[in-house]
Amino acid sequence: MKTFEELGLSEEMLWTLSGLGIKIPSEIQEKTIPLVLAGRDVIGGSATGSGKTLAFASGIVENLEKNGRVQALVLTPTRELAEQVATSIRKFSKHKKVNVLPVYGGVNIDTQIRALKNTDVVVGTPGRILDHLQRDTLQLGKVKFLVLDEVDRMFDMGFQDDVEKILENVPTKRQTMLFSATISSAIDHLSKKHTHKPVEVSVESHVDASKLKQVYYDVPDHLKFSLFVHLLKKEKGRLVMVFCNTRRNADFVTNNLNHLKIPAKAIHGGMVQNKRSRVMGEFNSKDGVNVLVCTDVAARGLDIKGVSHVYNYDLPKTSEEYIHRIGRTARAGKDGIAISVLCSRDYDNFNNIKKDTELKIEEVPLPRIDRVGIIIESRKNFSRGGGIKRSSDYRSRPRAGSDNRPRGNSGSRQDGRSFNRGSSRVGNNRGSSQQGSRGRSQGFRRR
Repeated sequence: MKTFEELGLSEEMLWTLSGLGIKIPSEIQEKTIPLVLAGRDVIGGSATGSGKTLAFASGIVENLEKNGRVQALVLTPTRELAEQVATSIRKFSKHKKVNVLPVYGGVNIDTQIRALKNTDVVVGTPGRILDHLQRDTLQLGKVKFLVLDEVDRMFDMGFQDDVEKILENVPTKRQTMLFSATISSAIDHLSKKHTHKPVEVSVESHVDASKLKQVYYDVPDHLKFSLFVHLLKKEKGRLVMVFCNTRRNADFVTNNLNHLKIPAKAIHGGMVQNKRSRVMGEFNSKDGVNVLVCTDVAARGLDIKGVSHVYNYDLPKTSEEYIHRIGRTARAGKDGIAISVLCSRDYDNFNNIKKDTELKIEEVPLPRIDRVGIIIESRKNFSRGGGIKRSSDYRSRPRAGSDNRPRGNSGSRQDGRSFNRGSSRVGNNRGSSQQGSRGRSQGFRRR
C-alpha cells in the first residue's frame, strides 16, 4: 500500500487531506491518481463509496489554473451526487480555493446563471447542463478536464443522448475520465469515441463477508409490511436505509411507518429538490430521522457514512443493484447487516440474484409477528413527495406494496402455481402468528 505522498500529490494537497483525516489511499485512488496527475485518460470501474471522487478530483485541483472560466466539467446522474461531488472538490481544493458550482434542476436557474460567471469547476446533471447550453449561459470551450461519474446509471436513466450533445460542446483536446460500476456496450462505445488512449483501471466490487451479514425472510404477501415493522423495532439500527423498487412503494412504506410513530423519510425522483435536500439533512443529523426509504435512482451516488442496516423491502432485478445496495453498510471496518424481506412478487428477482452472485444469503425462520394495520390510499390522495391527505381506509382495494390482502388458506405464486398458506395463518393470539417458511421457500430454491 502506497502513501499519498508516493502517488505524487503536492505538499499543499497532502496537508489538506491530512486535515480532512484522509491518510491512506483506497485501491481506486492508488491506481488512478498517478494516471490522472500525468494527464492520461482513464476508464475506471468502481462502485459508490470507493473513493473515486478524490481519484479524479486530485488531478483537477492540482493541474487547474484559476481564471474565472469553466475548466472542468463533471457530469453526474443525480442531484444529490452532484452536491456531494461538488462539496468534496471544495474540501480537496481548500488550499487553492477553487470555485465549484453544482448545477442541477429543481432549483432557481437564475442563481446558477449568475454564479457561472466566475466558476472554475461545474458539477451537474445532464438535463440542466444541456438547458444552460441551450440558453447560452454556460461556456464549455475552455474545458480541460471532463469527468463522467456513474456513467452506467446515467445511461440507465436515459441520459445517453444528452451526454452526447454535451460532449459536442467540449474541446476534443482535453483529459477525459469515465467512472462506472459496470461497463456495458454503450459505455464501451462512448469511451472509444470520446477518449484518447485511455488506461483502464478496475477495482473489484466486493463485500467483506466478515463484516456484513446477509439474511432473508420468506413471508406471505399479507404479512410483508408487518414483518418489516417487527424487524425495524427489533434490530434498532443506528442509520437504516430501506430500498423500494418504485416511488409509490417508497411513499407507501414511509407513510405507514410514520402512521405507526416510526420516524421515516422518503427520497425519490418525484420529490422537488428542496425537499430532497431537507430529507438528506435530517437523515444525516444527530437529532433527525434514522430511517431513509429510497429508490435506487435517488440513492445512487449517496455516500452516507454510518449505515448499520440495509433493508430490501423490494428485491432488485439484478445482482449488481443488490450489491450496490448492501454495500452501503459494513464500511470503514464496521459491522453491518443486509435484510431482504421476500414475498411472492420478489421470487423471480431473488432467483436472479442468487444465480448471478456467490454471496451467501442466509434464510432466517419467521418470528412471531404482531400484525399491524396499514393505510391504503388511492394514487390521487398522495401529495407530491408522499404526504397523506386523508385518513386511512382499510377497506380500499389492495395494491402492490400493501399487506391488505384478503386472508385465506391458499394463494398463488408469480408462476401461477397455487400453494397452501395453512402454516402462515394469523393465529388467535391477538393477531400474532408463529409462521414456518419451508414450503414457500422451496419454489425459488429449486429454480
